[in-house]
This record gives sequence, structure tokens and C-alpha cells, in this order.
Amino acid sequence: MSEATMATTASTAALLVLEDGRIFRGSGYGAQGTALGEAVFATGMTGYQETITDPSYARQLVVQTAPHIGNTGVNDDDAESRRIWVAGYIVRDPARRPSNWRSERSLDEELINQGIIGIQGVDTRAITRHLRERGAMRAGIFSGAAAAAPEAELLAQVTASARMEGARLAEEVSVSQAYVVEPSDHGWEGEPKFSIAAIDLGIKAMTPRRFAERGVRVHVLPATSTIEDVRAVNPDGVFLSNGPGDPATADTQVGMLRQVLDAGTPFFGICFGNQILGRALGFGTYKLRYGHRGINQPVMDRATGRVEITSQNHGFAVDAPKSGPVTAPEERFGRVEVSHISLNDDVVEGLNCLDIPAFSVQYHPEAAAGPHDSAYLFDRFIDLMASTAAATQTEEKN
Repeated sequence: MSEATMATTASTAALLVLEDGRIFRGSGYGAQGTALGEAVFATGMTGYQETITDPSYARQLVVQTAPHIGNTGVNDDDAESRRIWVAGYIVRDPARRPSNWRSERSLDEELINQGIIGIQGVDTRAITRHLRERGAMRAGIFSGAAAAAPEAELLAQVTASARMEGARLAEEVSVSQAYVVEPSDHGWEGEPKFSIAAIDLGIKAMTPRRFAERGVRVHVLPATSTIEDVRAVNPDGVFLSNGPGDPATADTQVGMLRQVLDAGTPFFGICFGNQILGRALGFGTYKLRYGHRGINQPVMDRATGRVEITSQNHGFAVDAPKSGPVTAPEERFGRVEVSHISLNDDVVEGLNCLDIPAFSVQYHPEAAAGPHDSAYLFDRFIDLMASTAAATQTEEKN
């Protein structure tokens, strides 16, 4: 995009209207029009392309706390899914032109091409502080002709929009057809070590790639997959991905996972998958005040005391006791412990089942873009599949 075109876009009036009536005035960024969703903030200093293409951000207006956005442009390699999923984008100081050898076009161009409405020139620090004090809330970005309407009418549109509580979104962002990611396509030589069924609830592209690099064949299945669909690919393990929406709406996935756990199939879940494991075990979930979003979230492994800097994107959490191993409310699954906790607010960040082969974390070990403290979790799942297979073989011989 030329500087002249960017200047024209920047001269377009735009408003960010929050549910509680707070209004921030700026100028247009990306496409023009109206965008409604839940206003949240992401604290990463880099990785904006991975952020906006993360399906977990569906129906959310993302505030970037880093003030300068867009300086490396966008390319076709770093997208985490088939499209941009944020409902709207809020930045303070967008780059006038990208400057990176991998850049193929500007961020502004990409937003326009995909019809994503944004706002620039607003005080993102003030917006972040407001959301930290009041909590994530519904909001609207109005630019161009839409910004000319009376403010009372704009606020009415915001307060009439859907809440994130009760939102069932995984099915909206998931693939409709299954596909396979082969280890041989990602540098692995020889036959696959294991095969897994990965349920796409909003999976990021880097996740099956991380498995494939370790010799695991990944069957990516739609969010609506049944236990019969899972068994049809004869997996050594089952994986549930990240994804958007309220885990209280995921009854289909919870029911399917309980059948996986009943069968003794090794299980690993991240983010939304962690919340679904919590529900499958009988625990509840709840909405966080403003969530965890960014690539700098500290988490402690309670077994080792090791602190990991993690990538996160979630607005809901599991309500499980942190006092030690307890019998799961669904007693047939035995004992479970909270394995990881957030060092910012003590939120449950992981579950570990002691009597069945299942564990999960609330954060993103694939971590695109970074950090990579948690990459070992992929190896842990492979070890779990290996030990389960060995135990099964021993039982069959006996």
C-alpha cells in the first residue's frame, strides 16, 4: 500500500466504544465499517501476525499493548490458520511501511484484503488499564461513515451484541474436512513413531507441525468429530487443541473425551482442550476478569518448581482444587492434580491425571511466535503414548 493510501485511511475518523460507555477516538486502520466483539488486550511485543490469525481470537477486538505494530509486515508463511480471525484490531502506532526481508505486504493491506476493521492512534495503554480495572467487555469499532452516527446509537449496538459467555465458536472456526500432517513433510526420516487424532477446535498450524517434527502422524479432525470418527483413524493418542468460546458450551467434545478416557487412550489437551478435560473430569469452568493473552505469561510447574514463560490466549479457566491430588468428581477417572499455576493470579494452568494416561495445560507449547520453554510437552505426550503401548503389550503377553 502506498503512503498516500495509508494517509487517506489514517485520516478517516474512527471510534472505539466500550460497553460501559467509555469512548476512545482515533482514525481508521484496515477496512472501514463496524466491528463488534469482546475487547481484550494482548501483551506480546512481537508475533502480531500469529495473533490475528489465531482462531482463539474469534469474535474479539484485540488491543495490542505494544505501541508499534506492523513494522515487519506480513507474509504467507507465518499465518497460524487460513484467515484472520480477530473481529477488530486496535493499535496505537502502526508502521508507515514494513521493513523486513520476509515481508510480502503491509499489515494494513492484509487487514483491508480480509475485511478486518481496525482503529489506530488511540491510547492503548489507557484502554488496557481500563480493561484491567473493569474487565473484558463488549465493544465496537466504528470507522468511516459508521463513526458519524450518534454516540448513543453506537453504544446501543454494542450493548445489543452477543456476549462471550455462552458462545459456541469452536465449530465455526474448525475445519469441515479431516486432513493429515505427515512427519515426512517436516524433516522426519523413516516411519512415523505414532499416530494421533487431533480435534481441531481452533488449532494453530504450528501445533501439528511440532508433532510431525517429532515423528508423529497427525490426523486433524473437525470439532464435531464423534468417538467413531476418532477410532476410524486408529490413533495411539488423542489431542484437543486451543479454540474460542465458552467451554460450558462444549458438551459434544466433553462427551467424546469421556469415551476416550474410558478406553484408556492417552490424551493431551491445550488451552480449550485443558478446559474440556477439566469438564470431562467433572470440574467446572468460569470466565476470567480479563484473561491471559500474550507470549510472556509466567507459569510454575508445581512438581519441579520450574517457571516457564508461556504463550497464552484464553478468557476462561478450570475451577479445580489446588490443594493436592483429589479424586475427580467423575470418580471413575481416579485421582487428578493441578500440575501448573499462573504466577500472575494463581489460575489453574494444567491438569495431570494420576490413574489414567491424560494431562493438559492451559497455555500453548507450540508458541508461535515464541517462547519455547514448554516445547517439552510434545515429548511428554510421546513418552506417554510409548509407555501406554508398552504396558498394553505386557498385559497382552500375560
